[in-house]
Amino acid sequence: MSVLLIPNPTKDTGLAVTRQAAAVLAGLGVQVLMPQTFAGEGRLAGVQFLPEADAYRAADQVVTIGGDGTLLRAGLSCMRHGKPVLGVNLGHLGFLAEVDRQSVYQALDKLIADDYEIEERMMLTGTVWHGDKIIGQDIALNDIVIGREGPLRVVRFKNYVNDVYLNSYNADGIIIATPTGSTGYSLSCGGPIVSPNAAMTLMTPIAPHTLNTRSIIFPEEDVITVELGEGRRQVQEQGLASFDGDTEIPIVTGDRIVIQKASASVKILKLNHLSFVEVLRQKME
Repeated sequence: MSVLLIPNPTKDTGLAVTRQAAAVLAGLGVQVLMPQTFAGEGRLAGVQFLPEADAYRAADQVVTIGGDGTLLRAGLSCMRHGKPVLGVNLGHLGFLAEVDRQSVYQALDKLIADDYEIEERMMLTGTVWHGDKIIGQDIALNDIVIGREGPLRVVRFKNYVNDVYLNSYNADGIIIATPTGSTGYSLSCGGPIVSPNAAMTLMTPIAPHTLNTRSIIFPEEDVITVELGEGRRQVQEQGLASFDGDTEIPIVTGDRIVIQKASASVKILKLNHLSFVEVLRQKME
């Protein structure tokens, strides 16, 4: 059995938790892998360093050490290589990375004993069009955010569902989120919390300039198109399409981003066998 460790050095100071996890896994006879980029981080006993793509291919499971953001960044590689991922949360509120610092070793024991469940998490794919030309495309586990770029001002966004006009928002931006992403940026903008096992897509405006705008929920098969409109003075606006806060694609007035459910999904390892309601209650206490 082989396990790939993906730490976040800003959360795991001196890679202290990573070193301990590597030692525990190696002591259990597990092959411990890490990306080559961490080879210069000091001595990590029992770890084999490989180029990142090779490490993902060789691993049976992936363990991220940091927080939800660390798992999100690793999620795309896990999806591409078909590897399940377990998140260790060294931060505060975490919905994706369910294992806290105090439970790391117990979690590793369960991982080695195959005492876990696998949750398939829906992803979104977004294709950016400039006229009839594709200028960018990517995939997201949490959300795709379309927002303005530059000075603070309200921008108009035109929204279509299955090529039928829905509405327009004068807002700072729009979040198109998965159920997994409903506890992220969308939540902070007033969006609802949705069970991660649900099959739907959420549209949540960011700081809309209106009194009655709410999030809208669509079935998973719906295709959502967001077009960047003109500014208040009929000038060309500049914006960004952001995928999980990582990849950014510049857009201008008239550009469209077509968003739909991705054919692939991310496999999240769940160890505590708690329902989403139980996890949510713990987060709210």
